[in-house]
Amino acid sequence: MTPTPDDQPPSAGGPAPRRTQGAPAPLLVAASLVAVEALLLVVQGIAEIVAVSGERVVMGVTTSLFFVAYGAGLALCAWAVTRLRSWARAPIVVAQLIQVMVAWSFRGGGTTLVAVGLGLLAVVVLAGIFHPASLDALADES
Repeated sequence: MTPTPDDQPPSAGGPAPRRTQGAPAPLLVAASLVAVEALLLVVQGIAEIVAVSGERVVMGVTTSLFFVAYGAGLALCAWAVTRLRSWARAPIVVAQLIQVMVAWSFRGGGTTLVAVGLGLLAVVVLAGIFHPASLDALADES
């Protein structure tokens, strides 16, 4: 029986072996926070549809559908990134960059706490996604 590359000890000068045990902790934290964001977006979409008034039915329905679809897409990406699917990283990063811009728009006045919360959440998710262990785990094998 010939040993497989996984059975061989890593050589001193060679690349580090790819993680096969699952997603690293920083990636799991980021995915968990993205899942919370997704849930809140779906709740926002449901709240929007409940609050639809007679004059703005089309706007209320399309806004609600947008939030539900955005939340469902983020939930799918959060799930996929825990399964080490590298394609899910880009939508999560884009969503966090959008969230940083939204946080920036809330700064000042009585909404500074909202801005800080949104901004910190996005930064923590980005830090988890771009952590070296996360990048290693999500690296595509060529």
